[in-house]
Amino acid sequence: MDIPAAANRHVLFLNWRDTRNPHGGGSEVYVEKIAGELIRHGHRVTLLCAAHSEGPAGEVTDAGIRVLRRGGRHTVYLRAAFLYLIGILGLGPLSRRHGGRPDVIVDVGNGLPFLSPLWAFCPVIALVHHVHREQWPVVLTPRLARIGWWIESWLAPRVYRRCRYVTVSAATRDELAVLGVDAERVTIIHNGTPEMTPAAPVDRTPEPSLVVVGRLVPHKRVEMALDAVAGLSGEFPGLTLTVAGQGWWEDELREYAVRLGIADRVRFAGFVTDEEKRRLMSRAWVALTPSLKEGWGLTIVEAGAVGTPNIAFKGAGGVEESLVDGQTGLLADDPADFTAKTRLLLADDALRARMGSAARAHSDRFTWPSAGEKFAALVAQPVMVPAHAPGPHAHLVP
Repeated sequence: MDIPAAANRHVLFLNWRDTRNPHGGGSEVYVEKIAGELIRHGHRVTLLCAAHSEGPAGEVTDAGIRVLRRGGRHTVYLRAAFLYLIGILGLGPLSRRHGGRPDVIVDVGNGLPFLSPLWAFCPVIALVHHVHREQWPVVLTPRLARIGWWIESWLAPRVYRRCRYVTVSAATRDELAVLGVDAERVTIIHNGTPEMTPAAPVDRTPEPSLVVVGRLVPHKRVEMALDAVAGLSGEFPGLTLTVAGQGWWEDELREYAVRLGIADRVRFAGFVTDEEKRRLMSRAWVALTPSLKEGWGLTIVEAGAVGTPNIAFKGAGGVEESLVDGQTGLLADDPADFTAKTRLLLADDALRARMGSAARAHSDRFTWPSAGEKFAALVAQPVMVPAHAPGPHAHLVP
């Protein structure tokens, strides 16, 4: 369906990664899907992210997104401010000569935000997938974890105090409220569910099978999926697990599988294409999401789209919305319960089929065009702006 042309805005997304980054995940998919939808609504979009070996310094994607890769994982934040400010002076890739200065910034906070209201002279929308309270001590030293949490919980709410927020679940909206972000400033825009039908029909594996899809980092807790396999292998002799994804924690996971004596049951598939992911999720009996926290749980609805129910944890953020407990999958209380619920779904064919059908229907509720329309409405309306911004930038509408 053609979308009528809207007032042409230049929207700048600031995100530390993009989907071509080896460490990219659901947050990056969300940003680029929303960016593509904004282009369909008549806007221009630039994505500024960190440089990496899998992509050039600049390119235009098939969706029409202009991608600029500058700086590294930590320096991209300063590079973003620098490029914006020299763009005001008529220099650099954000100058009028190279496509124009942005009319609005979407500042994506993956724990560490870009703090753009401190230096931007245009409206800022803060995009937060989830609050990282539990993750800081998992991925950083105690001292750095305290600094990260201070930035996220104390500094950021004050820097963005006059900005509109977007998040992907009611769970994150509630967490932001605890940090002092008024609920009326937060708009929930769920992820869409991508097309998941494999190119050719795929049958379920003849023997019980599990799949985990995601980045291989400590807070994804893939170890709990390995524990479940170890605990159930006696009851299900043919049980296998496929782990799809890559990350710096992979060697530790492989060693853990060896220590558990299940290395022959676990296949580490590495990075997989979208088509390979569709096939893996379509073949598995059950998908597992043992993550400590997810803003939404994109892989949960992806699995659901091919009729594969999921098991995740209670209190893990947005998973309690992407997964309807007892209907489209099961939520566990603790690691032992995670294994017990995995056993239940593997053993009960009727329950698994019923939940798979419900998961498919649930995933169909979420579309990227719907999410994009909601985001485009924010871009087209007045939003709060930094206190130092001059009068002409007080609105996004003429």
